[in-house]
Amino acid sequence: MAAFLRMQPASGIFMLACLFSILTSATATVLDKGKLVSLDGINYWVGEVNWNWNVSDIVPLTVIRTNVSTFTSGTLNETIASFTASDDVFGLGFLEVIFLQYDGQGQGQIDSALDLHSKIGGNKLTFISSEYQSQPPFVQANLQNSLPNGPYFISPGTGDIFKVFRLYSDHQLAFTEGALSDEMGGFVPLPAAAEGAMTKSIAVPSRLYYTPTIDRPLAGLRCGVKDIFDLKGLRTSGGNRAFYDLYSARNTIGSSIQRLIDAGVVIVGKMGTVQFANGDNPTADWVDFHCPFNPRGDGYQAPGGSSSGPGAGIASYDWLDIAIGGSMRNPGSLQGIFANRPSTGAIGLDHILPLCHDIDTVGVFARNAETWSTTIHAWYPNFTDYQKYPTRIFYQNSSFPGSDTDAGSLLEALVQKLETFLGARREYVDIATRWEETHPNDAPSNLTELLNTTYAILTSVGQYRSLALPFYADYAAKHNGRHPFINPGPLKRWQWGQNNGGDHTYNVALKNRTIFRGWWETEGYGRANLHTWSEGLYIYPYSKGERQYRNVYTSAPTEPPMGFKDGRISNMADVPDFVVPVGEVPYNSTVSFKTEYMPVTMSFVAARGCDFMLANLIRDLQTDRILKPVSTGPKMYP
Repeated sequence: MAAFLRMQPASGIFMLACLFSILTSATATVLDKGKLVSLDGINYWVGEVNWNWNVSDIVPLTVIRTNVSTFTSGTLNETIASFTASDDVFGLGFLEVIFLQYDGQGQGQIDSALDLHSKIGGNKLTFISSEYQSQPPFVQANLQNSLPNGPYFISPGTGDIFKVFRLYSDHQLAFTEGALSDEMGGFVPLPAAAEGAMTKSIAVPSRLYYTPTIDRPLAGLRCGVKDIFDLKGLRTSGGNRAFYDLYSARNTIGSSIQRLIDAGVVIVGKMGTVQFANGDNPTADWVDFHCPFNPRGDGYQAPGGSSSGPGAGIASYDWLDIAIGGSMRNPGSLQGIFANRPSTGAIGLDHILPLCHDIDTVGVFARNAETWSTTIHAWYPNFTDYQKYPTRIFYQNSSFPGSDTDAGSLLEALVQKLETFLGARREYVDIATRWEETHPNDAPSNLTELLNTTYAILTSVGQYRSLALPFYADYAAKHNGRHPFINPGPLKRWQWGQNNGGDHTYNVALKNRTIFRGWWETEGYGRANLHTWSEGLYIYPYSKGERQYRNVYTSAPTEPPMGFKDGRISNMADVPDFVVPVGEVPYNSTVSFKTEYMPVTMSFVAARGCDFMLANLIRDLQTDRILKPVSTGPKMYP
């Protein structure tokens, strides 16, 4: 229950009910569906945990707070225009009842010429706070608890006021479950659904309820969370139905998500994941859950993984601001959004299903570098905020496509602009050659020989012992010795790890990783610098407009990813790798039979701990229009 509206004491509750009686015959556009309400064709959720109300009808209400000493028609018009432009939950239908709260100095005035009934066709009653001079036809009243600007619903019989959530359809299957805060540090599954084939509803609160502050810089940002993170009050699936059913709702929340909530983020639901954060390919490998849909191009390209749902949600829905995941760069690149893999150890990983404890990280997706940078700064607790930027750019020619290709020309243009921005010239490097010339004496001269199976062993063996074994045991104990179903991808990876040495090879892989990290920080391209923290930036293309149709039958998975490539640097060296959208390239779709477009992205890699510097740099590149925010839907830049 958000607040109570009460008349001035002399008027009494009876008069409040009488005044509201003029509304009950004029609410034809409000269809009472219990706690699911339709107003002017839009579905809203008006229930909340422990709300104790039994009224049969509710009425839309708008709270307007102002410090303008004289409220005029112009003030009203400006307020309505501002609300409409900034909030997707507010609509003109909420002006049926208005509460004007004066927050200025002294006593407020209302322009005698202001006629809300004629100015707003749907307005039937206006309350004014006691700070205004009383004058008909306005009714003086006060709120028992202060409310921010925005749309609400009010019970005519009791004066109870309820927050409003707009329901959106998850038509891209990005979410596994909608969620509402229980206002006690936990969540409840959203018990509402709007129309849509196979889709869930997600409830989002009015943006007008929130104002960012120094202590809460992320206030009001709507956020989805990959379904490997525990949220108090909700079950965790990890993309596996048996896992979801086996374990009850969690009774705690991880420290990483709690930091976001403390900074003001609004969690709206849990989002789809490749099973246990592995590498299933759509569509055949996604057995337990259907793979989320990538909105780019013809809409039938793979979304990447393992944070498939968070990536798809940010690329699809304007009403979602950020999304949290683990494996960030692949879905970020295939859907053309900002995505970061932070330095290892950036934040606590408690109450998160592990892939490999030694290399796991969590990051954030966004469409706008400003929002992305602000979230990174508010979320990660221990980085230094360097303001100067490196003046060296490390460029491996073999990583980039030719500048005569569509993707190559976009990437080359960005590199040239980056050179100008930093006042630097790219330095052509070759990682394999550099390794051969400077590798430690106790390591092979061939880098691929050192790291060919390192990632595969760490993830397959690490997850088998930390997740699979206890899951198998718990499931068997409850189901008479039965084995749970596991998707082809994680199952083959776990089997491969056990067939290739298990725990012994895990320790060897850890040693090899440590050798590479030490080399990268001393002889490689991840050296630190006292003035800019990172001596230089290693850049490489992450996506080049590739097509990965989800209606193609691929080969069955047989083993984890092998080899060493640019994208493995951050996993092996603990360094940040930030993916940014560059542009999009055309292709002839075999689905739509039209020319469609897929994203081109580039990665920025810096020294370990340089996450804030990278976030600042990418934000400033957007400010200078070298990078641009992206839109939702088929095209990044429509």
